[in-house]
Amino acid sequence: MTMDNQIEIPQSFIRLYMRPGRAYPAAPHGVILVRYEQCEDMAVTLVEHAQAQAATAGLAERDILRRCQRGLAADAAGFSAPEARWVVCRLAELLEWQAPEDDIGEQAAGDGPPA
Repeated sequence: MTMDNQIEIPQSFIRLYMRPGRAYPAAPHGVILVRYEQCEDMAVTLVEHAQAQAATAGLAERDILRRCQRGLAADAAGFSAPEARWVVCRLAELLEWQAPEDDIGEQAAGDGPPA
């Protein structure tokens, strides 16, 4: 993959791949770019679902975000716990909802960079 790609990966996503004491991510740029695109696409895809849950099921925003994160962090979903947390934070941003509190992502916060 060339560096000609014009997609700018947000620092919040790159930090998922940083290891303590290191100046560079633990994965190549191309890998991070692919993962970022998948996570961003998932966040955009979940917007309609989250809006529907809020409207029809009457669920609170926090509960919707919590459910989304649990689903994304499941092994079959293909997202690491830190990626799932990032997707949910991005989803909240897209929906203009309050960003999830740390207790939603307690497990994700200690997991370190994705494998």
